[in-house]
Amino acid sequence: MEGQSMENGLREDKNQVTNGVELASVNGEQTQQVEPAKSQPGASVNNASSIPDGGLMAWLQVLGSFFLFFNTWGVINMFGSYQAYYESALLKTSTPSAISWIGSIQSFLLLFVGALSGPIYDNGGFRYLLLSGTFLLVLGQMTLSACTQYWQVLLSQAICIGCGAGLLFIPSVSIISTYFSKKVGVAMGLAASGSSMGGVIYPIVFHKLLPQVGFGWTTRTLGFLILGTLTIPNLCMRTRVLPPTKRSLMDLSAFRIPAYTLMNIGFFIGFMGLYMPFFYSQLYAIQNRITNPDLAFYLLAILNSTSVFGRIIPNVISDFTGPFNVIVPCTVMSAVLCFCYIEANTAAGIIVLQAFYGFFSGTFVSIPPTIVVSLSLDARHKIGTRMGQCFACVSIGLLIGTPIGGAILDTKSGFTGTWIYGGVLLMYICMRWI
Repeated sequence: MEGQSMENGLREDKNQVTNGVELASVNGEQTQQVEPAKSQPGASVNNASSIPDGGLMAWLQVLGSFFLFFNTWGVINMFGSYQAYYESALLKTSTPSAISWIGSIQSFLLLFVGALSGPIYDNGGFRYLLLSGTFLLVLGQMTLSACTQYWQVLLSQAICIGCGAGLLFIPSVSIISTYFSKKVGVAMGLAASGSSMGGVIYPIVFHKLLPQVGFGWTTRTLGFLILGTLTIPNLCMRTRVLPPTKRSLMDLSAFRIPAYTLMNIGFFIGFMGLYMPFFYSQLYAIQNRITNPDLAFYLLAILNSTSVFGRIIPNVISDFTGPFNVIVPCTVMSAVLCFCYIEANTAAGIIVLQAFYGFFSGTFVSIPPTIVVSLSLDARHKIGTRMGQCFACVSIGLLIGTPIGGAILDTKSGFTGTWIYGGVLLMYICMRWI
């Protein structure tokens, strides 16, 4: 009986690989594009025992994903620097709420486009996503350097860069689940730390070059950095398995899983409040004269530097305790720290606050993909689709969250109301999850 079961399992894996090759051979154009992503012999996307869980090729995918995070969430995380600059120079006639729409639309598209890029990835289109996403990111950054009006910045930075980042983000996390099983939390955490490193390096480069070469060449320099670092994933990343059948755009059956639905609701609300310090902490320090402008520009880099550890350490722990048991206490701490900004009135105080908030808020980017994987162990071939529709829901929270914070900032409550708004939303989802 055991021999017969093993024979049936091998036959099933063989049929899945054969179906994938036949699908590619029907259309000559598809064959040329997916050739580098051939399934390994005997590999099945649903066969956990065939996952290598390590090795050179597997860790190269982590390296590639690191640079995809570096240029997606890393670019998004530096918008606070742009926010401060736009309010004081390029777009000083616009309100803080109007300017924050640029960053929120950028973040929204990063996640919402995942609803499309997830199924495309599941259907074997990883290479298409990688090339087109790289093109749009570089194009958006280069055209931004020539912008002088609000609508131009909106098109370049919000729409073009946001769509490019959205094409890259879901594949960057989905591909790791095909190479790792027991170590998926560690792999996801290392890859997600790229977003924090991008959030450290890009603001520093922006701040150092801006007074020397101006906004145009500063932005173009960042564009060249994006192009250079995205060359690495384009060279080293390869899909391990191809899907046996075509995938639908949505997997509505996933919403019948209570934990999956609860996760979507929680992250939707949480992302509405999470980015208040990312967008407004620099402006808060400058306007209240807590620090000088030079030090204020480094506050975002401090926040993102500690977020590196906040994306790795909790993910390592989640491999042993489960991801939900990690993200709940980290979210509680993020909420408490957001309230603490109300009383941050010294340079030392706000620096320490930025450091701790960066660490605990980091789990909001690194843990969600791990949770989706843990809820899809019996449907690994749908992980890309499930991640895509999850982040499409979450993207609405990102879209409206920071502009609401900016609108609150324009009222009499000012920054105090903004910090309370962010903290209450984060604390509310903890109560829902508990």
